[in-house]
Amino acid sequence: ESSTFRWLFDEVVRACMAAGLVKGEGFAVDASIVAAKASTKLAMPGDEPYVWQNPAHCSRAVREYLESLDDEMLAETVPKRISLSDPQSRWTAVLGGPAFFAYSTNYLIDVAHGVILDVEPTPAHRTAEVES
Repeated sequence: ESSTFRWLFDEVVRACMAAGLVKGEGFAVDASIVAAKASTKLAMPGDEPYVWQNPAHCSRAVREYLESLDDEMLAETVPKRISLSDPQSRWTAVLGGPAFFAYSTNYLIDVAHGVILDVEPTPAHRTAEVES
């Protein structure tokens, strides 16, 4: 993976700080849901055992999913469905609409001028977000 986008983001934040747009006195956190480009047809129940192939022959998305299985927060709840095309996304429903695979975009914002200071995408996990 290239770190070019993170470097560019950090440079923009530094420029905003140098221009006095970041006051550092008040912050807001936002976790918005973004739909994943994951197939709902290539999915299986989360509690159903699945025999993964040799990880060396799996797609990058599946390898990263297998590596993330040790995360304690995600291990506390069994996902309702797992996408085989994007296993790191989470099956979620928002505002009573139909469920879909999604990610959460987590932003740290300086409220003085609305400058985003940090962003971290994570699998959409509403329970964990509320508890944090």
